[in-house]
Formats: sequence, C-alpha cells, structure tokens
Amino acid sequence: MNSLTSMNLTSDQYNGVTIDSSTIPNDMQVFEEEIIYLINHLEDTKLLWIKLSIVQSYIIPILTKYDFVFHHCNEKDITLVKKMTINPVIPTATNHTLGVGAVVIDKNKLLVIKDRIWQKYKLPGGHIDDSESISNALKREVYEETGIEVEFESVVSLGHFSPAQFGESNLYVVCRATALTKEINIIDKEEIIEASWMDIQEYLTCEDVHIYNKAIVRNALENCGFKIDTRTDLITRENVSYEIFF
Repeated sequence: MNSLTSMNLTSDQYNGVTIDSSTIPNDMQVFEEEIIYLINHLEDTKLLWIKLSIVQSYIIPILTKYDFVFHHCNEKDITLVKKMTINPVIPTATNHTLGVGAVVIDKNKLLVIKDRIWQKYKLPGGHIDDSESISNALKREVYEETGIEVEFESVVSLGHFSPAQFGESNLYVVCRATALTKEINIIDKEEIIEASWMDIQEYLTCEDVHIYNKAIVRNALENCGFKIDTRTDLITRENVSYEIFF
C-alpha cells in the first residue's frame, strides 16, 4: 500500500485507510498530488482518514478541496475523513459529554456544594476528562471542589440530557462514595463558593435544592447501586482501559 505514496498508511476494520500526518511532505504541492493519487488508486477502500495537529491546520483547505470533512476534534488536533464509496459505514464521532456526580454520606450528613453558576445546593462533581475513568473523575472532582478524599462505592444513577452544552447530549453518572477525610478545604475557589456537610433530611426538604438532586439522594439511600467488577478477563481487547459495573 505504501508504494502509492511517500506517506505512511494504516488500515482499519472499517475498510478505511489512515494517513500518518507525521509523514506529510513539507512541499504542499507534493502533498496535494499524493492525496489525488491516493483518491484515484486506493483499491477496496471506503474511508480515507487523516488526523492533523493544530500546527498543521494550514493543510485543511487542501483536504476539503477533495471532499474531506471534519469528523471529530479536541483542543490540539482535528480528524478529517473522506468517503471513498457511497454510504460507507463511518464510526460515530464524539456526540456527547460525560459528567460525574458524587453522593458522599457520613453518618447522617451529606457532602454538598454551591458553585458560581448554579448557586444552589447540589452534589459535587463535574466533567470526566478524556481517557479518565469514572472512579478517578469522581475522586478528582470531589477533591477539587471540597478538599475531601473519597473512595468509589457504586453507580446509583444515570441521566441523559439533550441538548446540553454545545448542542451535544450529556450523560451524567452519579456515584456513591465513601469519605476518607472529613475536613472541608475548597481547592477550586474560582468555581466553588461553598462546600459543607448538610443534614440529609434538611437537604431533602430544602427549597434551595433541585427536585432531581433530591431524587438521586433518595435513590442512593434505598439502593446499593452497581459495583465495579474487578475481574480482568471480561475484555479481551489489548490496550483498552475499562470499568464495568454490575
């Protein structure tokens, strides 16, 4: 396959071919000629992919000239794809954000926060970062917002909201967690204006708490939720990190 171009190419399970952007020629005329050649000579190929770093964004007009379209991106890179056949199967691009919330109960006290956006009592939590596990995101967000160190217990609620931020869907995973420390010490003072241990019954009757958050806490009190299965033989794919809950 690489005899078609000076650039490195790899195949995938979707009958697609990905161009290694680190092997793109410095001469843009040569690059364009190689793109044209690939489009005309790649056999049995349904998709042609390329992932560009932000410093390579000047290449985008050449690619869109030949019907490459944006597929997904983040702060530092963007992936484009060209359909080489009619109606190929294209893996779904990122179309949702992930959030995690924490129900942390110590005796009859519930860990709560107020932030500068909502300014009502709610559960600590926030966005799950790229490649971050649910349990690690839970620990990080609770610590950043309250200074409390916690240990994951179980998943007790899953919410789906659409449209959410930027018109995407949002999945909100709420987990029970055990407090390993008790002293409040807000780390993220730019976002969080208050963190405290509140009596659970006061929280469930407080007018300054959304009905959805009350329902989550009631469910957490009544149900044990889904625990992490620690078996290591459930997923056979290599180089995949995962958490499975039953």
